[in-house]
Amino acid sequence: MTDAFIYDAARTPRGKGRPDGSLHEVTSLALSARLLNAVKERNGLKGHAVEDVIWGNVTQVKEQGGCLARSAVLASDLDQSIPGLSINRFCASGMEAVNLAANQIKGGAGQAYIAGGVEMMGRVAMGSDGAAIAVDPGLAMRTYFVPQGISADIIATEYGFSRADADALALESQRRAAQAWADNRFAKSIVPVLDQNGLTILDRDEYMRPGTTAEDLAKLKPAFKEMGELMPGFDKVAMLKYPHLTHVDHIHHAGNSSGIVDGAAAVLIGNAEFGQAHGLKPRARIRATAKIGTDPTIMLTGPVPVTEKILKDSGLSIGDIDLFEVNEAFASVVLRFMQAFDVDHSKVNVNGGAIAMGHPLGATGAIIIGTLLDELERQDKTMGLATLCIASGMGAATIIERV
Repeated sequence: MTDAFIYDAARTPRGKGRPDGSLHEVTSLALSARLLNAVKERNGLKGHAVEDVIWGNVTQVKEQGGCLARSAVLASDLDQSIPGLSINRFCASGMEAVNLAANQIKGGAGQAYIAGGVEMMGRVAMGSDGAAIAVDPGLAMRTYFVPQGISADIIATEYGFSRADADALALESQRRAAQAWADNRFAKSIVPVLDQNGLTILDRDEYMRPGTTAEDLAKLKPAFKEMGELMPGFDKVAMLKYPHLTHVDHIHHAGNSSGIVDGAAAVLIGNAEFGQAHGLKPRARIRATAKIGTDPTIMLTGPVPVTEKILKDSGLSIGDIDLFEVNEAFASVVLRFMQAFDVDHSKVNVNGGAIAMGHPLGATGAIIIGTLLDELERQDKTMGLATLCIASGMGAATIIERV
């Protein structure tokens, strides 16, 4: 089977996903086109250089609706002969775009792809597209549906994580992100966002709160306690599914959960012949990909079974992995991953994560693959694993190996 290599990984800075965020006036289309142009320019791509653009975005309505991938190609400087495919696997959409592209290359369906995703959460509100699992009573009752925040609190309750544990992880995420920016560790990947006059709108992740203290976090009220305990009483729904639980410990709040932000990311993937034809040197091989379905109520445990699956499929062990990127959707997700595999935190999310810098849903999967690659190169390590939890109970993972 043909190898699939990563030749480039780029992302925009993440802007606050609200009206006062720096990227609020930028559309998903414009941000996507900006990033596609950057990949084209950085790698000297001409004509029908790639087989397809595979683009993830979660809330596919209004300006993010239709086939945003094709619209982005047409809005960019890429050749119009390049098609576009929009996909949605919730929070793993950007990763799934990369994995789908890699596996098509491995199977001989084209020499190269641009894959990634976008989400402008300040312009197109999360959940505004509806979701059958939440709004269809038959499915919601059958699956014991609860919102993701409740699921994160169930994980904390089930596996014994305290609010102090979650807050400590959040503080470390802020510290690491601030240190990474101070050390210019993201410089290779960041594509500044410019206005029509060429002036910089944003060149740095703006959601971070590096001055956050434990005392600051202690003042925050649990975000999901009321919806769990009062109306509509999702804790009781969860306890119907898990009768051994006597309560749900609500430990998550805005400070130890992922931030709502705007952003986009792209990865250029190709076979060896593509690199030779364009004078490009591969940075890493996509060693393995995996996805899996999990319990839809607790929902966010997917990184554990999908990591078990990808390790088994690839013939690797957890000890073969030098660095991990585990999306910080909620603190308990990362705490559970480290507990399950007895992985030291020094190898996980070395440069901080979504708690500090935010989680632009459709882009995050591609962002963490690029971050992982940059950090493997910085530390001169070989093997990295990126993984995400996914709404409705799924997990996705990618293993990359430097070459």
